Amino acid sequence: MKIRITRYLRIERRGELGLMGRILMKILAILLALLFSAMIFAISGVDPWYAYTLIFVKSFTYSGLTEIATKLIPILLCTVGLTVAFKAGVWNIGAEGQLLLGAIGATWIALFVDVYDQLRLPLAILVGMVSGASWGLIPVILKVRLNVNEVVSTLMMNYIASGIVDYLVYGPWKGAREWGFPYTDKFPDTAWLPLIPGTRIHWPTLLLSVLSSILVYILLSRTALGFEIKVCGQGKRVADYLGIPYGSRLIIAMIISGGLAGLAGVGEVCGVHRRLRYASSISSGYGYTAIISAWLSGLNPIGSIPSSFFLAFLLTGRDIIQVSLGLPFATSNIFNGSILISILIVEVLGRYRIRWGRWTI
Repeated sequence: MKIRITRYLRIERRGELGLMGRILMKILAILLALLFSAMIFAISGVDPWYAYTLIFVKSFTYSGLTEIATKLIPILLCTVGLTVAFKAGVWNIGAEGQLLLGAIGATWIALFVDVYDQLRLPLAILVGMVSGASWGLIPVILKVRLNVNEVVSTLMMNYIASGIVDYLVYGPWKGAREWGFPYTDKFPDTAWLPLIPGTRIHWPTLLLSVLSSILVYILLSRTALGFEIKVCGQGKRVADYLGIPYGSRLIIAMIISGGLAGLAGVGEVCGVHRRLRYASSISSGYGYTAIISAWLSGLNPIGSIPSSFFLAFLLTGRDIIQVSLGLPFATSNIFNGSILISILIVEVLGRYRIRWGRWTI
């Protein structure tokens, strides 16, 4: 395919890149992002080399690695879920809201439902996953039945979920013993996820996040259902031509996507905070970060593990430069945005060849 923009400028489709080519493209995207961030550091009056050295040195200490692992859990769960949705052609921008609904569901079981102590944590996990999946079902049903754009609906539902959390912690669920802070009461210890001693790493959820990436890889690459989900990603007409039930497969994909995001929310309230707090405290934008992670992995569930680790490393680095260098949150947050922009640029260059006169990119 060739597109002529002007007499001298043409865009041509490249051939398919091999595995090594795709890996090199991802590395190029990361290098571009680091270069762009270095420019921002320099403008802010910080030596980029010193900033990056500080991030690497402090991140790869024992405490830094445990913090990376703690952030890895929700990012990886949301990333794997988004991979399924994106493969189905559902542009789910709502993992953030689905995570928060999972946190609400787990809190309800932990504080307000009378169950046997042995059942409280398993039930909190189950209800959290169901809550996240249910929140994800709303936009996909609107898409299937009314052709509502899911990008808009899932994004707007993030704000609704955030508002619900804040309403609960400032209002009916506000803890009686929190001296005015917007938190619920602390969960009973029967609703706590066990931690690796001396860390904030809730190991059952870490195990489930890695296991989910393996199971989703098997689902998408080795099962008929996974094949049908991927076909639906090519469009409704293709699915109808092959006799695949388009609507039901999209619903299944979003149940998986929302359920894993909901599980991430359970991990935050039952493992890290052990109570429900205001929305921005429960999630440091993990659902949005997972979008970058999913594309960085090339929508590969196994590739989600290193890409999620890298994004968790960047979030930890963001915290380090805020504390150690005194940079504002907005400046340090440029990490994630620059990576997304770099990925988009590299994706275009990987698919298309740009010719300008005698010059070719």
